[in-house]
Amino acid sequence: MRYLRENPQELDLLFKELLIGVTSFFRDPAVWDYMLDKAIPELLKKYPAGKELRAWVPACSTGEEAYSLAIVFREALENIKPRGPFSLQIFATDLDQDAIEQARQAVYPANIAADVSAQRLARFFVEVDKGYRVNKEIREMVIFAPQNVIMDPPFTKLDLLTCRNLLIYLGPELQQKLIPLFHYSLSRNGLLLLGTSETVGSFTQLFTPLESKMRIYLRNDHPLPLEEVDFPTRYLPATPSAADENKALIPPVNLQALADQALLQHFSPAAVLINAEGDILYINGSTGKYLEPAAGKANWNIHAMAREGLRFELAGALKKALRQPGAVTVEGLKVASNGGTQIVNLTVQAIDKPEALRGRVMVAFTDVAPVPAEQKVSRKAAPSVARKKIAAELQEAREQLQTTREEMQTSQEELQSTNEELQSTNEELQSTNEELTTSKEEMQSLNEELQTVNAELQSKVDDLSIVNNDMKNLLDSTEIATVFLDAKMHVRRFTPHATQLFKLIQGDVGRPLSDITTELDYPELQNDAHEVLRTLAFIEKQIATRDGRWFRVRIMPYRTQDNVIDGVVITFINITECKKLEAQLRQMQGNLPMIDIS
Repeated sequence: MRYLRENPQELDLLFKELLIGVTSFFRDPAVWDYMLDKAIPELLKKYPAGKELRAWVPACSTGEEAYSLAIVFREALENIKPRGPFSLQIFATDLDQDAIEQARQAVYPANIAADVSAQRLARFFVEVDKGYRVNKEIREMVIFAPQNVIMDPPFTKLDLLTCRNLLIYLGPELQQKLIPLFHYSLSRNGLLLLGTSETVGSFTQLFTPLESKMRIYLRNDHPLPLEEVDFPTRYLPATPSAADENKALIPPVNLQALADQALLQHFSPAAVLINAEGDILYINGSTGKYLEPAAGKANWNIHAMAREGLRFELAGALKKALRQPGAVTVEGLKVASNGGTQIVNLTVQAIDKPEALRGRVMVAFTDVAPVPAEQKVSRKAAPSVARKKIAAELQEAREQLQTTREEMQTSQEELQSTNEELQSTNEELQSTNEELTTSKEEMQSLNEELQTVNAELQSKVDDLSIVNNDMKNLLDSTEIATVFLDAKMHVRRFTPHATQLFKLIQGDVGRPLSDITTELDYPELQNDAHEVLRTLAFIEKQIATRDGRWFRVRIMPYRTQDNVIDGVVITFINITECKKLEAQLRQMQGNLPMIDIS
């Protein structure tokens, strides 16, 4: 604890260590197959005219769960081809800001191929340097945002809610809080998908299991009072109350608190606490005589709710109170109330203390009794009173005019500054546009050069292909067995006729020739090949085979076009017929009679 206090940056590292971000694409494949084949098609059938569906994936981590839902929904649409137009907007949230940033990038390592089929990889992903990236069609279906599901308000009017393997990390109290909240967030016919180790617990009246083993539930139209739904709020008590710690103990009566409460209820003026924009944050007492709900959409802004006779003066007093210390009081306002008028004194006070209320404004309303007839001023004094009243109103109008002028001047300065920034931005954009145009021209020129080089390479490839075909036909037509070896005496290439002497197949390319079985009775073949490679002088021999055939073997150096020796070429010419004729000739010569020439 002392180390954390001395090193505040360690708190962020500790917080990240506490997070559990285990996730993967299509975790529990049977669940996603059921969603694809049954759950989602049944949901779509309930809206034959089509619908813009909404989904929420809390605790989405790095986004695999949300993208899996988007892919399955897209596949379901392609399978059933509904008549009505359907779309799905997925809101994916998580507590970890770094995980959200990674999910927005949508780039995942190559090992996701173990969880994503080859068809889905080809259909919904793009291969990049770091692995795979989810394609644009799926990315546009998902919106990622940081959110604390325990403290932040939930998404509502949902058709799908996927919260898998989050509840198992929460205690029973939080689980009892989230399940009713999920029921409130889902629309009629909405689907709730939990992890395989999670259930709705005791809230069986809120959900009907579609497939209990899969933990897929259908929302029931069970009436749930709003007071039973514990809505999240960012403002939680720092410590538990005394009643929570020990309900058996009865706290002592606090007379001062009770007295303050009674005074506020019966003797304090009606008042409201607002922010600088006029939004009402707290109401004390009965304010119905001064404020009334505006027609149309509910609006809790004091400027919209102020009754006739208060609006103009309230706006001016609020501006003045925000600029100067102390309270601003406006007396003698005639406010229309229930068909009549009421004299009201208005007090507006900006709050500086306590710190929690800094920037807030308190607006108090005080009723003033009308002046009795006998206390009215005489006719002679009436002009003087009227002049004073007119002078006061004129002074107030002057102050308001001055305030308006100052605000207009401030607005003009801000507009001037904004205009200068826009001009600077426009110049930067113009410069960027010129650079992009130049880059486009350079790319176009480079593209033309590449097209020229490509055409030349294609021409050379065609020529090489023709030459290769000519060489192949030449070697086949000679019917001469030929084997090409590299400098290490490994097979580089061979002609089809060489297979009559060596047990060669195409897969033997790159293997040593000594490893290949041969019909030749020529154990010195390797040594002679090495000798040719050393002396660069060819060797020619007549070699017999084990089945009685004879071949003229010629070993020559393999020369490249640069006159570099890069192996040897061995040719085998069949001379079996010549050997037979030679043997017959010798036999005939041996049978001739000896002639005496003396």
